Amino acid sequence: MDNFGKVDEKIVKALRNIVGTSGVVYEDRTALENYSHDEAGGEYYAHMPEVAVKVESADQISKIVKLANSEHIPITPRGAGSGLAGGDVPIYGGIVLSVEKMNKIIEIDRNNLVAVVEPGVVTNDLCKKVADVGLYYAGYPMSVETSFIGGNVATNAGGSKVIKYGNTGHHVIGLEVVLANGQIVEFGGKRRKDSSGYDFVHPFVGSEGTLGIFSKIYLNLIPLPGKTVDLLAPFKDIESAISNVGKLMIESKTLPSAVEFIDGLSVKLGSVYNNIKLPFQDDAGAYLLVQYEGRNKGEIEDLYEIGGKVLTNGGAMDVFIADNRTNSEKLWRIRRNWLEGVKSFDPYAPTGDVVVPTDKIPEIMQYISDISKDYKVQIPVAGHAADGNIHPAPMKPKEISPIEWKNLSEEVLGKIALKAAALGGAISGEHGVGFIKKELLKQTKSDQYILMKKVKSLFDPNGIMNPGKLF
Repeated sequence: MDNFGKVDEKIVKALRNIVGTSGVVYEDRTALENYSHDEAGGEYYAHMPEVAVKVESADQISKIVKLANSEHIPITPRGAGSGLAGGDVPIYGGIVLSVEKMNKIIEIDRNNLVAVVEPGVVTNDLCKKVADVGLYYAGYPMSVETSFIGGNVATNAGGSKVIKYGNTGHHVIGLEVVLANGQIVEFGGKRRKDSSGYDFVHPFVGSEGTLGIFSKIYLNLIPLPGKTVDLLAPFKDIESAISNVGKLMIESKTLPSAVEFIDGLSVKLGSVYNNIKLPFQDDAGAYLLVQYEGRNKGEIEDLYEIGGKVLTNGGAMDVFIADNRTNSEKLWRIRRNWLEGVKSFDPYAPTGDVVVPTDKIPEIMQYISDISKDYKVQIPVAGHAADGNIHPAPMKPKEISPIEWKNLSEEVLGKIALKAAALGGAISGEHGVGFIKKELLKQTKSDQYILMKKVKSLFDPNGIMNPGKLF
């Protein structure tokens, strides 16, 4: 990987001819630093690009990729930079290809229930736009207000709604992709069935820009759900909370749209950051935040009565009902702003992302508790209880320097990730691998790893597409 070509004045001139002078960032260190990192560790994982290019069309992407391929210059596709695994960090320099200007919602097709968007569309903008016409995009992650659709697809992002609606990949029905040779290819589209040959859509979902660059995305929409209700249940400990997850689904005879988990330490930190105090927060070891959707008020009342009964019988200290937007927002703010709450106390706190079978959450949480004691490190945790996806965020002890903490926190999160895989889970459920977890990927998916590399070499024989990620 050390024999990549370098960006020089000739390359920069060619890039300016493609996108215009204003679309190229070069020799401006301050501006380039914005493209050197994502939300994973800031400066400790940052790598400067040689040039950043802001594209506006598939044709421009194609021309840039052809140029880079011919000169063997690495290309790092970049969305909003909200990732947590270093997936859009240009670790070999080269060209950062930003889709920030490709932010058009091309079409909302109400007849076919499909949205066609460019990769730089902010997820929340799409959610609002489709809601205005009575539709719903259910594939959004928790970082809905900052992330781009392209980044969601690139990492197969998830969120609180996965248990009912599935993660991003479940909602991608078509992609327009620029391949490493500059060819623009469309896979899938507005159709929902296609048994004519290989399904090429989903190998690109979660590929983190290593196979090609998205220029257009077709997303499944559904009718806008009716009313919602949120239930907040504090528990004395994590085991008591998690033991209710399966019961909620079975006994209410309907899937909740969300079952979120947050531990007591996270609530204490988040309550200060958000200026909100939750009931029992001085005594509770964990909380469940449950959301149901119903077609009308009567159905909602039936659901929260059944759900409340399950939680009470399952050891909840109490069950609090939020059936209006103001009260619901108060509950969700602490969960949604969980990482910000942790970082307000420790800006050096990284967050991991692992997934286990739901019934293994108590076991992985016990392991995290043991690691916390062994390393004398506090580790607040939140997650999506219904799908087993949890997020530990170890906090730096005051006596450890930031650079020492980088190495120690990687060790802590690495052990947690390996334990999750050993329990039948995986090292990431929604944040992706990037370069931070690529050694863990190799350790935990050795057979698949070999196959993945073969697929990579087939689509990108010169290795220019987001090199150093996954592999």
